[in-house]
Amino acid sequence: MERSVLAVRGVHRAWGGRKIRRVLENRGKVAVPSASTITMILHRHGLIDGLESKKHKAFQRFEHARPNDLWQMDFKGHFAMDRGRCHPLTVLDDHSRYCVGLRACGDERGPTVRDRLTGLFRRYGLPRRMLMDNGPPWGYDADHPWTTLTAWLLRLGVGVSHGRAYHPQTQGKDERFHRTLKVELLSRCRYADLTVCQGSFDGWRQTYNLDRPHEALGLETPASRYEVSVRVFPEVLPPIEYGPGDTVRKVQQGGELHYRNRVFKVGKAFRGDPVAVRPTQHDGLLDVYFCTQRIAWLDMKTGTCGSANGRRRGAGEESEEGGRDSASACQASVRYAHSGPARGGASSPRENP
Repeated sequence: MERSVLAVRGVHRAWGGRKIRRVLENRGKVAVPSASTITMILHRHGLIDGLESKKHKAFQRFEHARPNDLWQMDFKGHFAMDRGRCHPLTVLDDHSRYCVGLRACGDERGPTVRDRLTGLFRRYGLPRRMLMDNGPPWGYDADHPWTTLTAWLLRLGVGVSHGRAYHPQTQGKDERFHRTLKVELLSRCRYADLTVCQGSFDGWRQTYNLDRPHEALGLETPASRYEVSVRVFPEVLPPIEYGPGDTVRKVQQGGELHYRNRVFKVGKAFRGDPVAVRPTQHDGLLDVYFCTQRIAWLDMKTGTCGSANGRRRGAGEESEEGGRDSASACQASVRYAHSGPARGGASSPRENP
């Protein structure tokens, strides 16, 4: 039994007693000792760093109720290869912690992310919402969160949320995933180029999703809680449609919206596209929607405007997190080109890892 414990630890040098115990049980081992006993074995063989162990704390955990309700996305800090630098793009399902995507990118530009997301959407379907920070390529800053990339997501019917500025804990699951990626893989390997790096990423990602017990999941694996989305990626962008009570305006090339003889800046990400202006319960305040998401507000009394993810309204007024941008709360609709289960009909990632 001690040899079995050390064998698992030899392959997965960052795994502790609880994970090793669950893996041995899953392999059919009889009379597997407790996690504390396995930890003692690791200590006896000098395989645990006491200082490192103190860094691990229990957290209060929050998660969405179903797979694909929310995906978290971010870039792990880039690192040097023998030829060039790698920028790891990570996409994590909030409910299951399933790593939907771990892609070795040569840059952090919008077209690169869109290309990688297109591949993920074709494979796993569309999430209902994605969470990301305020930096490029999905935002310019906290007051200007919309880019051509996020506008594309909204066209697909994927809601977009940005974390609070200077609060990386908003994306705590992805941040924790980055730490695991660094400890279990990046700190142990050196790569020649992006192709070699991606091959390593693919192998580790399969282990993470299918074999590695996850503490937040009661030592179940992410794959045991994930299923492919039923919302299929449309190869042709659906048309933008609004309700009969909406006032529709086309965003000009400079990102301006002309309304009641005034000009408001709503963002260049929406130039050439129609947006809907809707009244609110507050006199003089209007909401601007792009597809099903509120992207800005207009104050007709002062002639000012702001991003829905930027500066807050006055006291007692609703914010973006209040839910007014949900699909059920607005009259706009996006017609999807396809319906039914995702391509391939796979209900489990184990069938298509």
